[in-house]
Amino acid sequence: MNIVLLGGLGLQGKAALLDLTRSTSVEKIICGDTRTELPEQMRSHLDLDKIDFVQIDASSKNSILEILRRDVDAAIDLLPAPLMLNAFDAALEAGVSIVSTNYFHRGASIDEQAKAAGISIMPECGLDPGIDLILFGHAIKKFDTLQVLNSYCGGFPEKKARNNPLKYKVSWNWDMVLTTQKRESTFIKNGQQVTIPAEKQHDNEFIHQIFFPGLGNLEAIPNGDAAFYIDLLNVRDSIMETGRYSLRWPGWCAFWQPLKELGFLGDDPLAGLDSNITPHQFLTTLIGPQIQYSDDEKDIVAMYNVFKGLKDGRKKWLTSSIMIERDLDTGLFAMSIGVGYTASIVAQMLGSGQIQRKGVLSPALDVPYETFMAELSERGILVKEETGFGEA
Repeated sequence: MNIVLLGGLGLQGKAALLDLTRSTSVEKIICGDTRTELPEQMRSHLDLDKIDFVQIDASSKNSILEILRRDVDAAIDLLPAPLMLNAFDAALEAGVSIVSTNYFHRGASIDEQAKAAGISIMPECGLDPGIDLILFGHAIKKFDTLQVLNSYCGGFPEKKARNNPLKYKVSWNWDMVLTTQKRESTFIKNGQQVTIPAEKQHDNEFIHQIFFPGLGNLEAIPNGDAAFYIDLLNVRDSIMETGRYSLRWPGWCAFWQPLKELGFLGDDPLAGLDSNITPHQFLTTLIGPQIQYSDDEKDIVAMYNVFKGLKDGRKKWLTSSIMIERDLDTGLFAMSIGVGYTASIVAQMLGSGQIQRKGVLSPALDVPYETFMAELSERGILVKEETGFGEA
């Protein structure tokens, strides 16, 4: 099959590119990006004969449409989030099914357009959201009544690389990391929906620690709309507790809470200065270069999901966990691997016809679990699942 990869030379894009070239079912990859130069470290790991590098302007739907109109079976959108709708519009016009890793608030209009065009649009199909949602869809089938669903995921340095006050380094986009520090969260506690405002993200009752095998204690910070996915899974009536959490080494909230209170993440230009720079922009520029990984340092992705409920009238619990580490040979970050490999696997499922439903799809409902997990396992990403009856 032939696959279009939009944003194929970005951090996640290079991981998807590597995975596609390794696939025996993929004959050609059209790699569209603003540039066409491949990093030297990656060249020896890729089957370059499979790849057609094309320079595109992704701010233009027509530029994307031009390569989607080639003989292709599916596409992957790894462009910055503001350009996602350009990719979707081009896919609709070209009649090509597409996977995206970005968050997407579904609307009836684009779902109807996709069905009319005879294509599948699969957003939120990376790591988090992505792998977590596939695990959700699988786990809820093992309960008669689901009462608790808590999801944890984060990327951070291995222990030896925790050598700065944040105990954090950048494996994706530092500006976006700061942006996620200003996002409200929606939880359910005791059956009632609760919203944690952005200004309280690092100072609220939901912050806690979890123990992750092989790593130790990690700090869990509310971050995301957990209620949205409960509705997607159609378990709102039974859920008593749900939350989405980012994971960091302990101390993350203690660092950010006073800075946030003092306005260091503000988006308004500071009065009295000669420039229009905002506190957020200042921190992006000041801190970002200081928290980069060295070539011999690994990032780690840890994911942990907790499910509790009833099965055959008995209390039941289930947990699923994943840990991914950076590949020092290719230089690919664990975060990039988790995102890029997932998008590649699901795009190949669309292109081969393993996923046939048309419209706007969800990994939680539409990705075949057993097949997907087998593909992850072949790539060295293993999901550990534990379950039992009674109190966890």
